[in-house]
Amino acid sequence: MAMEGKVVAVVGAGLVGALEAVYLAKRGAQVHLYEYREDIRTMEHVPGRSINLAMSVRGLGALKKVGLDEHVKQEYGIPMNARMIHSPRGETSAIPYGKDGQAIYSVGRRYVNEILLDEGDKHDRITMHFNHKLIKADLDTPELTFERRGELGEGEERVVVIRPDLVLGCDGAYSTVRKEMMKKPRFNYSQEYIPHAYMELCMPAVAGDFAMPPNYLHIWPRGQFMMIGLPNQDKSFTVTLFMPTDVFSGIKDGLSLLDFFTEHFRDAIPLIGKEKLVEDYFNNRALPLVSVKCFPYHVSSSALIMGDAAHAMVPFYGQGMNCGMEDCLVLEDSLDTAGDLGGALEHYSGHRNPDAEAMCDLAMYNYVEMRDLVNKKSFLLRKKLDSFLHWAAPKWWVPLYTSVTFSRMRYHECVKNRAWQDSALTLVSSALCLSSLASLYLLARRSTSLEALSGLTTTLLASLPTDLQKALNL
Repeated sequence: MAMEGKVVAVVGAGLVGALEAVYLAKRGAQVHLYEYREDIRTMEHVPGRSINLAMSVRGLGALKKVGLDEHVKQEYGIPMNARMIHSPRGETSAIPYGKDGQAIYSVGRRYVNEILLDEGDKHDRITMHFNHKLIKADLDTPELTFERRGELGEGEERVVVIRPDLVLGCDGAYSTVRKEMMKKPRFNYSQEYIPHAYMELCMPAVAGDFAMPPNYLHIWPRGQFMMIGLPNQDKSFTVTLFMPTDVFSGIKDGLSLLDFFTEHFRDAIPLIGKEKLVEDYFNNRALPLVSVKCFPYHVSSSALIMGDAAHAMVPFYGQGMNCGMEDCLVLEDSLDTAGDLGGALEHYSGHRNPDAEAMCDLAMYNYVEMRDLVNKKSFLLRKKLDSFLHWAAPKWWVPLYTSVTFSRMRYHECVKNRAWQDSALTLVSSALCLSSLASLYLLARRSTSLEALSGLTTTLLASLPTDLQKALNL
């Protein structure tokens, strides 16, 4: 479906908003991209969320449509081929993500955002409006009211009112557009703050090189909490602590912090540096982690929410960015198949929701896997079994992580696929168990029969005449 003559207001110039603006411009729409911050390309430091992310097939597929996938994959991203598990004693062991050559890519959030904005600048149909804060929205009309932040230029008004044909809310987990949708009847919404928080630290480069092997996602799993490390393009690592809030609050000073790290993350101390560790920890604060689900994602033919605005998730599957960018591909499919804009938005909303909610649930599950299960022999055995079966029958047996990270299988189908595999393995293990029990039973019966026969033979031989026993050498 072409969009010529349509005026679209995209609220939020982050990864999803900037990418969707380019998609719509390529369809012929006049796109106005609004962002409450100033242009991040002009900022020395961008406050807020994690500075690096793990990009996989879904995100790369979305970038391919604007010609940026190979640049990110071949020239910028750092491939991570496996998890590197750090034990409390400092021993390391690698768990590959998939087959040889399969990798996820460590990328900087800011860099990806900037190249998408640069791509938007190439399109005459895209106009960017920075320092515009959405303060009011009528999604039926639709009508949006923005407040300009900062100093005004000559002739500029502080309040700006626009009336586009379509509003796209790509304004994050605390979306203003979604708040307006929540006033609608039959709009379902839930959010969950997990009892854990996160804090980012920095492991600097050593003599101009990485302090740890770079082609891994490093994990220090410790049961109820964990630490992870992702490589950066400047040879540093972003090290993120994920812990219950009461653990964070229990660390009061530098001494208690160093004692805590000595007990749980001993090998990381010399790599980060004691002084830098203490300085970074107490100059930062532990930030909350929230998961958001809602439905529907659209209002008639006039408004739609995408990305974190529709389905914010905790970061433990590395799919937040990938899922949000894939939203743009799914909307493209809906626009291609529907006869009108209202039908396209309704189709997208119904089609995408079960996948987004499945991914929110998977992200919650993967936190348990990353912080605890990776240490268990049963987990490692299942990984090896999954890898073997996938090698033997790649189309028939696709492990959960492979289907989520290295394919575009719908998320809820990934979950169904895993449930089928679990059932199959349970059935096989039950059959093997029953077979073993049956074998033991038959052996026991055979053993009992042999003992009885031996006893009977001895009795019969003893009853023979003495002379005959001697003759038989008994």
